[in-house]
Amino acid sequence: MKFTQLDDYHIKQAINRALGWKMNEFKRNIQCAITEGDKDKFNLWTDTFESTLEDEKEIKRVSEFRTYITNHWECIFDWRKIVKNAPKDATSLGCIESRQRHISFRMKKRGMHWSAMGAESMVKVKQGILNGTLREVYLMAQKRSERKQRDVRKAVRMSEYFRKSKHVNNSRQGSISLYTAHSSPVGKLLKSIT
Repeated sequence: MKFTQLDDYHIKQAINRALGWKMNEFKRNIQCAITEGDKDKFNLWTDTFESTLEDEKEIKRVSEFRTYITNHWECIFDWRKIVKNAPKDATSLGCIESRQRHISFRMKKRGMHWSAMGAESMVKVKQGILNGTLREVYLMAQKRSERKQRDVRKAVRMSEYFRKSKHVNNSRQGSISLYTAHSSPVGKLLKSIT
């Protein structure tokens, strides 16, 4: 099931751009009308706020905001109320704003191009890495016997063990100054040692 949704984050951003950052009666009632899905109340409060303005730029900004919200009215909903069996701990779509860098940094490098299937697969891999579930999902997706899966898990653990650096080099580097020419026998010996 595919649908388009305007999330709370972008709606609040549009409200702040149109009505200003400070909370007031108009802004509170417009937000309430959007949340309740009451289009008539939204138009009433937007008209009332617009009638208080005198600056042409502010009037234009409010008018553009009203057009934007009205044109996307069907897209303003909470996906958790539309989808059947939504997870109990599911968050709104606006939460992606803080996590998108993990995905966008991987998918936008060096002019990369992705097919729809490839992009979805890469997002799932990045999601698995961030959630710490990638290994379990990968191992369970393989058609192996339980014994074979144990061997693969063991190999994965061993590869992680060898990948980690076990040795810490605490030695100090230095040189002995001989104040001699590099072409002299002692200078050549010094060059061959270092």
